[in-house]
Parts: sequence; C-alpha cells; structure tokens
Amino acid sequence: MGRTGLPLPAPYPGRSGLGGGPASAVLRVACSGEGFARARVFTRDTLRGWSLEHRGDDAVLVVTELVSNAVTHAVPSAAAGAPEVRLGLALSPARLTLSVSDPGDDGPVFNPSDGSALREHGRGLCIVDALAEEWGWSPRPPAGKTVWAALSTRPLT
Repeated sequence: MGRTGLPLPAPYPGRSGLGGGPASAVLRVACSGEGFARARVFTRDTLRGWSLEHRGDDAVLVVTELVSNAVTHAVPSAAAGAPEVRLGLALSPARLTLSVSDPGDDGPVFNPSDGSALREHGRGLCIVDALAEEWGWSPRPPAGKTVWAALSTRPLT
C-alpha cells in the first residue's frame, strides 16, 4: 500500500524482467486541496513502484499544473453534478505519459511569450512545456478533453 492507502500499481513488467506491455495507473482526483495532494502522492508512489524515482519531481510538477488547470478552467464550466477529473499515468519503455481528463471542451491556452513570467497565474503550461518532451490535448467525446505530457524515462544526466 502507498501513502494514499491505495494499492501501489504493479511494477512495470519490462523493468521487472517479466516482459509484457506498458503499465498504467488511474486516479479520480477530487477538486480540492486534498485531491491535489493525493494526486501528487499517487504520482510519486506510482513512479516509485515503476523504479522511476528520478522522474518524480518533474512528474509531480507537471501533474500539479495539469490538474490545477483542469480544476480552474474546466470544472467551473462543467454541467451540473459532480465534476470528474481523472489522472492517468502510462509507462512504455522510453516514455512516461501523464494525462488529465476533465469535463471541459475547450483546449488549453498556451502563451509562451506573453510577458507573464512575473504574473501569479497563467504560467502552468509554460512549466509543462519546459519539462515535457512533448505535450498536447485531444477531445474526449461526447464531452471533455484529455491534456497529456510525455517525459523520458531515461535517467537525468
């Protein structure tokens, strides 16, 4: 069990020598400070289980920014009912993909050179862009979207 009280995902099969396909883990994120904290702990615990502790800081920062964007921009415009934000982690041999799905239909707005470096808000995707090898988004029919970012699994030099 991880610190969240949830079972840890199984180690990535390719790293344990058992063979097999990519590993994945999913968490429903509550739209609260507690939900954000749980998403960060879930990410760290999952990466530890996959022997990717060296990507923990970057992954947690990317997850924090993506979840924050979902809660700030997509959840308030969601239809009545409990809004759902889902965090997904997927591991293949060369990359770790972090994804956040939310009920909003509008794509993220990325303004890399708008002079916002000193602003309190609006820098999240700039941080994601700086840390990820690539990132993007796709619609999730019938409503919603998924924003994702990919990090290399190679050890940092």
